[in-house]
Amino acid sequence: MTAALRNYHERMQRVLDYIDQHLDDDLDLDVLSGVAAFSKFHFHRQFTATFGLSVHRYIQLARMKRASYRLAYRDEERVTDIAMDAGYNAPDAFARAFRQRFGQSPSSFRKSPDWEPWLAAFGPLDNARSKLMQKTFTTDDVIIRNVPTTPVAIMEHRGDPATLGATIQRFIAWRKAAGLHPRTSPTFNVWRSERRPQSPADYSVDLCVGTGQPIEANGEKIKAGEIPGGRCAVLRVVGNTDNLEPAALYLYRDWLPASGEEARDFPIYCQRLSFFPEVPEHEAVAELFLPLKQRPLTAACPF
Repeated sequence: MTAALRNYHERMQRVLDYIDQHLDDDLDLDVLSGVAAFSKFHFHRQFTATFGLSVHRYIQLARMKRASYRLAYRDEERVTDIAMDAGYNAPDAFARAFRQRFGQSPSSFRKSPDWEPWLAAFGPLDNARSKLMQKTFTTDDVIIRNVPTTPVAIMEHRGDPATLGATIQRFIAWRKAAGLHPRTSPTFNVWRSERRPQSPADYSVDLCVGTGQPIEANGEKIKAGEIPGGRCAVLRVVGNTDNLEPAALYLYRDWLPASGEEARDFPIYCQRLSFFPEVPEHEAVAELFLPLKQRPLTAACPF
């Protein structure tokens, strides 16, 4: 990539980051073209050419994505407040737009989200974000860390990844009832299958929260377990933590063969350190852990 093209991409990336951080503000072309330091007379065409959708459409989708997360995972928030924050002056206008996009009313989505139309609706947004957010990892990004054994409460998801959102919703509701807030009780995902197995029914992931206290299931299928301690290769990912597959591929395909290390008998897992929509999407942070075998001790030379 030439220096000029890199600079152009960095200026466009500043716009995406600004939108993420100011979704509640008036994001007009004057403001956004100024962030990118481009002419306002051409900026909207430059944005569309770069990302495949207009500035207005991008902002609409970003606001609606945040609103849908709040509906699904923050049942204490009023629909009216979510609608206003999404840029709608009245709940009924928000409800019409929401139903048109997802095939459900906001209240129906909150109660029982249909995640397949949701995933399809945000395809253009994900494609736009991925155009400039493809992270290239290097060996300097990976550190080897000795981690302690962590007792966890586990909710298993087994089956089609399209239904994972419903499991996450139940997991969040359960941990709220159990008083296990993310700020005080760490959140882990343990992957026990490929992200896209040959059969969707074979998809398998454990949703975990760190806790040493006795577990009250409260009607959910919750079990106690642990994430074993030991040496791990750790790779931090900032932004777009919905899809950690590129980071996992880097660890397996590039880093591990060149490192001389051997993987231990425990699946790759992540700890989620900050979450969207609590922080702007590009500021979400996760650390990926690849468990490694202990290196044999070298005997000391007697001479």
